[in-house]
Amino acid sequence: QVQLVESGGGLVQPGGSLRLSCVGSGFADTWYTMSWYRQTPGNERELVASSAGPAGATMYADSVKGRFTISRDDAKNTVYLQMNSLKPEDTAVYYCNWRRGPRSIYWGQGTQVTVSS
Repeated sequence: QVQLVESGGGLVQPGGSLRLSCVGSGFADTWYTMSWYRQTPGNERELVASSAGPAGATMYADSVKGRFTISRDDAKNTVYLQMNSLKPEDTAVYYCNWRRGPRSIYWGQGTQVTVSS
């Protein structure tokens, strides 16, 4: 049974940093696009950052460019999201997503990030 487990969320002051981790288990390999999404109440889940493969391209939402960095350690089945210069509008539940084609899509349970003074 495949599973994604996120960690690293919490409460941080504006301007602070957090690093989210997402560990995958039960996967036969790591040839997945690994992404981070976030969602606030009443809104759709939005793509924050994505890594296309072990040596693939990364992409970022405009709202986080220059502040967030996605990285992955395939030997550890882990994808990270380093979040710097956090703003109150970054407050959301952050979800890890692994995807390979339309039939292999997996989500983590989410981790809460709250940016507040």
